[in-house]
Amino acid sequence: MRFTSLIVELIRARPRLVVWLVIVLQALMWLVVSILLYRSPPGDLATLLAFGREYQVGTDMGPPLAFWLADIAYRAVGNHMFGVYLLAQICGVATLWTIYLLARSIVGSQQAVLAVLLTVTITAFGAPGLEFGPSVLARPLWALLLLHSWQLIGQNRRNAWFAWSIEAGLLLLTTTAAPMLLLLLAGFALATERGRRTLTSLDPLFALIAIGVLALPYLIWLIRADAIGLPAWPALDVLSMRALHWGNLLGGLLLAVSAVILLVILNSSFLGGGSEEVPIIYRPPVDPLARQFVYCFAIAPALAGSLIAGLFNLDQVTGGAAIALMMTGFAMIVATGDFVHLRRQRLLRAVWALAVIAPAAVTIGTTLLLPWTTASEVATSAPGRQIARYFGENFERRTNQRLRAVAGDPQFASLVALDTGRPHLLLDATARRTPWLNTAKFAETGGIVVWRASDTSGTVPADIAKRFPGLVPEVPRAFEWYVNGRQPLLRIGWAIVRPKNP
Repeated sequence: MRFTSLIVELIRARPRLVVWLVIVLQALMWLVVSILLYRSPPGDLATLLAFGREYQVGTDMGPPLAFWLADIAYRAVGNHMFGVYLLAQICGVATLWTIYLLARSIVGSQQAVLAVLLTVTITAFGAPGLEFGPSVLARPLWALLLLHSWQLIGQNRRNAWFAWSIEAGLLLLTTTAAPMLLLLLAGFALATERGRRTLTSLDPLFALIAIGVLALPYLIWLIRADAIGLPAWPALDVLSMRALHWGNLLGGLLLAVSAVILLVILNSSFLGGGSEEVPIIYRPPVDPLARQFVYCFAIAPALAGSLIAGLFNLDQVTGGAAIALMMTGFAMIVATGDFVHLRRQRLLRAVWALAVIAPAAVTIGTTLLLPWTTASEVATSAPGRQIARYFGENFERRTNQRLRAVAGDPQFASLVALDTGRPHLLLDATARRTPWLNTAKFAETGGIVVWRASDTSGTVPADIAKRFPGLVPEVPRAFEWYVNGRQPLLRIGWAIVRPKNP
């Protein structure tokens, strides 16, 4: 008998087992990294939780669903960030499993495993998912929309309309990129004969009604906030700079799929090979419409998202890199052909494992080594729970009331807002962003104002003193980083605004 590796035999005999092992182990890896290294939430996650605590129908940060779910997950585990990190990984697992179901319906279960393996390298390298938010929650919703869109257009399964309408409505409540993504789906349906035939029944009308019911509260908020419409069209003299920005965004997307490209190159026959027979992963012939479907949604979201972001000078691709590149690995498998030869298996396994583990290794290295090599701060190394507990307890000890509001430096104020009592966050420099609280109400209810102290006296910064006249600064509190290294202690200045009504 010709020897075949155990992994290849598992792909052939137990494809679902391989998929579950890969996606669950990746989720566990990121959960362990977050629990061991993150003393503060990454990115804007603390601000997202402060916004979610208010249960607003809409904010300037986007539709509300991700904020609500983050707050629910945070409260469900006793006000601990583990719940939010777990929710982010559940979204990742659901996304990859849905991609497997979609790929299985087109190329069969064995090659669907390969599509998931390639997709894992993209999501790990190009879009890590610990920073839960709209872009993370939108991934499983977009994957489900693609799956049910194919069932409607390619398989004529009319019973998928109900699920499709619910997912479309939830996507509109999740990300501002939802209209673009839904327009891409509608465009593909109108451009194909089978798609147009799908739209001729009454089912799409009922789906639109369901979508409208789900998205109506947010739509009303957009109208009241006068937030409907595109950003200002760029002037002609800046178009060249915007085109350069678009090129940079496309370059970032290309970098995110570099592991997939490298794996395809290493597995190609152009590099030469010996006479040894290589294992083959077979699939039945692919429907031409399915091939068009996969290629369309592997290319269109990336091009449209990067073009919109480049044109309006946005920091990242519209919808996020993970959504833009979700179908790239699957498209590589479809383009390979009915027979996928697995050449240089040991090298492929090593490169794949390196691509999956590298982001976690970079995170660990940044947290543990960067403080010793530079003076740069690692935001996740700040003792978030200790900061929140210290200021919450001090306010309660001084006033005999629980802390109700916090203002000042947005980074530290967001951390204090994670205290057990969940005080309201006031972004006093941009008060319109937090309509649930203003400086006048803050003065009535009382609270704490925090800032980064530049000296041991805790002098109030001029801009904060202007917004809160009469502040009496307390002695600044110094906190240790997770790894101190060459960095000075984190010194936070603070002042109490006493409640007017005892």
